Amino acid sequence: MKYDLIIIGSGPGGYVAAIRASQLGMKVAVVERSELGGICLNWGCIPTKSLLKSAEVYNYLKHAQNYGITAIENPKIDFSAVINRSRGVAEKMNKGIEYLFKKNKIDVIKGNGKLTENKQVEIENEHGEIEIYSAAHIILATGARSRILPNLPIDGEKIIGYRKAMTLSQQPDSMIVVGSGAIGSEFAFFYHSIGTKVTLIEYMPNILPLEDEEISKQVARSFKKAKMEIMLESLVEKVDISGEKCKVSVKTKKGNVELEADVVLSAVGITPNLENSGIEALGIELEKGKIKVNPYYETNVSGIYAIGDIVHGQALAHVASAEGIVCVEKIVGLNPEPIDYMNVPANTYTTPEVASVGMTEKSAQAAGYELKIGKFPFTASGKASAAGNNDGFVKLIFDANTDLLLGAHLVGQNVTEMIGELVLARKKGATAKEIIATIHPHPTMSEAIMEAAAAAHGEVIHL
Repeated sequence: MKYDLIIIGSGPGGYVAAIRASQLGMKVAVVERSELGGICLNWGCIPTKSLLKSAEVYNYLKHAQNYGITAIENPKIDFSAVINRSRGVAEKMNKGIEYLFKKNKIDVIKGNGKLTENKQVEIENEHGEIEIYSAAHIILATGARSRILPNLPIDGEKIIGYRKAMTLSQQPDSMIVVGSGAIGSEFAFFYHSIGTKVTLIEYMPNILPLEDEEISKQVARSFKKAKMEIMLESLVEKVDISGEKCKVSVKTKKGNVELEADVVLSAVGITPNLENSGIEALGIELEKGKIKVNPYYETNVSGIYAIGDIVHGQALAHVASAEGIVCVEKIVGLNPEPIDYMNVPANTYTTPEVASVGMTEKSAQAAGYELKIGKFPFTASGKASAAGNNDGFVKLIFDANTDLLLGAHLVGQNVTEMIGELVLARKKGATAKEIIATIHPHPTMSEAIMEAAAAAHGEVIHL
């Protein structure tokens, strides 16, 4: 069968590209070997937020007296119920993708897809049977999986990856989390919040090492305040799983340390899913282990495209979705604006949350900018005090010569819902003065954005 477009992979890149292509009049098929929605909907973004919401509710109940509520005593975690709720949320979202595909008349072909010559896709189903489909255009959107290090071989029992961390049969008494990026920090926070003794190990000098240093240090303070153990500039050299417990050898600045835990969670990054994709036989060019594409995601082979975690750019669901839309709009002859990867927001859903866009203070300085920086703490926010959580702050970085917003870095409650304003401000070339002059509703957490901009000009009111 011949299509206008075949997409291999139905994650947030693949399914969004498919729907947009269908809206634009293309006949579309999506090849998927597992669940529709990919890792994000089934094993990543969505179910992890369900787990984190359960942890948040549990923490509220434990501190109900702080809000004048005394009827709740000794709340307990039903771990299996928390896990089942998370899986139920993922299943509901999966069915939502099925509905959207039917609504948009998108064909779903189950199996492993492999590129072959003449713009064909060889698809092997679960029975080993092979069918050949062809299309004028083919998009690879195969995503990524957990990176496995030689010193951290995942066995799925004692050394686990993020998928297993979402489906453990029972809550471990102790856990070592290796890697403190968004995935590691979120799981560390979740398990620590529900009573597991967690040690978070990071090779770099700060947790959340891609974030602005002040933001990372604020999250570390909040974690330590909650009695989580954090080890920085530390390297896991080996893990002995021969006994009942995992024995973990860690190299630190002060020497080697031996730790024990029921489970070790490896959260040290991801690896693109490129094996058996057919790219080698077609001569598709790679660059540092990922597919090289032009600004519209076409590879060096005409009619073959790639989006998401298998190309360079932030490995984020919303990035893959945006790439998919740009790709298909270009295919049909529209003139989409290429993505500005410096204007992509990044969120981490711990407590406190983290949200950022653009340059950090260090990267802006390294680029030669003269800076004006404004900060506003949530301790001065009436809404944050009323909510009972005033950890964190807003930090805005401006070019001192043009007053343009270079970067925004937020840490605190609900800041992941606030970052969109600053992404738009940066995209439209907003200045600090324009942000100051934008009336924000009171009382809201978002007032801190206006106040931080005012602080950059020495005009802050409530501090």
